[in-house]
Amino acid sequence: MNDLLRTVDQSVRRTVHRALRRAVTAAEGRTPDPRSLRDGLLAVLVPVTACLTMLVGLTAWTKAGAAGSPARIDVGAGRVLVPQAGKEHTAAFFRIANTGDSDDQLVSVTSPAADGIVLNRHERGGEAGDTVRARAVPSANIPAGDFLVMTPATLDLTIRVKARHRVGDAIPFVLHFRRSGAVDAVAFVVRPLG
Repeated sequence: MNDLLRTVDQSVRRTVHRALRRAVTAAEGRTPDPRSLRDGLLAVLVPVTACLTMLVGLTAWTKAGAAGSPARIDVGAGRVLVPQAGKEHTAAFFRIANTGDSDDQLVSVTSPAADGIVLNRHERGGEAGDTVRARAVPSANIPAGDFLVMTPATLDLTIRVKARHRVGDAIPFVLHFRRSGAVDAVAFVVRPLG
């Protein structure tokens, strides 16, 4: 892009210098020769053609939807399960909506109430598909115009809590997205179902 701008800038400067020379020549009563007229015309056509080409390309890019709005992330109130007796790890879940026109990714989560938070994806395995295995993943996609709902069977956050919390306590979180940056959220402590 910088090379194109530099080329256009140089062409414009040459055009201005040639126009000045022609003005001086006309003021002195001399008529320019056909070669200088052709060179002057080419000097004007090159930057004009480059600008028109760029304009057509940007218009096509916009019409194709590539220049749409950015991701717009909305994080709903989350849930944190009460840790089992004697355990320091538990799980947290959020619903994340992306109402923008661009995809985004959840890349990390932090909380002042946790010593560590890991994003886990749950996958069924075994011969009968009866075992569930959790594995840490670096990110989770949130497609444009869609949402991601974390559940114990799909995706969750494993957190190591600093202190015991009671049902109903609110825990602050910050969800970090690749394009949208940091988004503040809150999760409420709930009892596990079943």
